[in-house]
Amino acid sequence: MRILVVEDDPILSDGLRAGLSLTGATVDTVETCSDAEAAIGTVNYSAIVLDIMLPDGSGLDLLRKLRSRRDGTPVLLLTARDSVGDKVSGLDTGADDYLAKPFDLDELAARLRAIVRREGGRAAPTLTHGAVVLSPSDLSVTVAGKSISLSRREFAILSALMERPEQVRSRAELEERLYGWQDDIESNAVEVHIHNLRAKIGRDAIQTLRGVGYRMGSAR
Repeated sequence: MRILVVEDDPILSDGLRAGLSLTGATVDTVETCSDAEAAIGTVNYSAIVLDIMLPDGSGLDLLRKLRSRRDGTPVLLLTARDSVGDKVSGLDTGADDYLAKPFDLDELAARLRAIVRREGGRAAPTLTHGAVVLSPSDLSVTVAGKSISLSRREFAILSALMERPEQVRSRAELEERLYGWQDDIESNAVEVHIHNLRAKIGRDAIQTLRGVGYRMGSAR
């Protein structure tokens, strides 16, 4: 999943990017509401981690704008404001979850997985398609019960395809899941990762619709 972190503390922001990247996420970071709005307007994020107190305004105002235009991107408020009243206000404004600072990174990652799962209409913590079972919590994949080793980007592509196995994902959509702003996009990276995935989970596991994109097929 691709996450936007809106946090003006550079040390915390860098730590979140590094820590969430270890959980398989692609992470972009911004420091202000205005930069967050620009980012949200150009990238389809799986979720947003949003501080409330930002240099150019309140994260709650940004959240209101998102919800007023029916943007349902899951939002987790991450803030030092930890009173019950603050939490109630944040959730009633449209946040999907609320976590007070200081926090545990593993808990934050688990909460993000939960709100993304709910937004996708899934109850199970794993993704299953045929014989393939993918677990976002520990970045593991099995095929017919056998553990399969994937790179971080192979895992990201497979996860994107398995979230909605019947939906065709374009190359651009998959690149958006793989690369953050700081990454250089390799011209044939998606094709290479798809080739490697087929070798590991089955030649027919991923279908190519020429000129359109990719979707899940049948796994061995």
